[in-house]
Amino acid sequence: MVSIRQIVQLKQVIRRWREQLSCKGLEVATAPAGYVPLCVGPERERFEVPVRFLKLPVFLELMKRAEEEYGFEQPGVLAIPCDPDFFRWVVDALRRNQASFGKLSFDELHDLFARH
Repeated sequence: MVSIRQIVQLKQVIRRWREQLSCKGLEVATAPAGYVPLCVGPERERFEVPVRFLKLPVFLELMKRAEEEYGFEQPGVLAIPCDPDFFRWVVDALRRNQASFGKLSFDELHDLFARH
């Protein structure tokens, strides 16, 4: 269950993302309505994910890892310390079946990805 505190933190993160929209040092257009831009992995590959995904356990864990690794003072779009192939697989799985995959933790999804 998502707490009020987590929702407030998500709103703060989204506000910061909107204030600083660059990836790899380049200016980028805002994401379409209902989406948020993220830069993933060491090469900072750009992804646009539905805002509704941000409340899911896997994204809460990814944002926690981003805070631990980079802090909240990142310039530009939020960078996520994650393998881009795994991230792409997670986003695709959630788009196909959010009801099933959305309940899984980061570790559970990573185990499924490793078997894939």
